[in-house]
Amino acid sequence: MREPLTSEVVRAADIVITMGRGDARPVRPGRRDPDRPVTDTEGAPTAVARGIRDEIDVRITALLASPPST
Repeated sequence: MREPLTSEVVRAADIVITMGRGDARPVRPGRRDPDRPVTDTEGAPTAVARGIRDEIDVRITALLASPPST
C-alpha cells in the first residue's frame, strides 16, 4: 500500500527512503535521503527483478550502517 509522506513524518525521520517514478521527493537539508536511481522491474524476468531487489537491500543495509551525516 502506498502512503503519502506528510511533512510531519518526514521532519521526524532520520532517514527517508522513497521509491517512485518521478514522484516529488521531500527535500530535507541536513538529512540523509540520497537519490540513487534503480532499474525498474516492470516487465523484467523474475531473476532480473530479484537481482534488483537484492541491490536495493544492499544499498539500504549500507545506508543504515553508515554514520549519520552532520
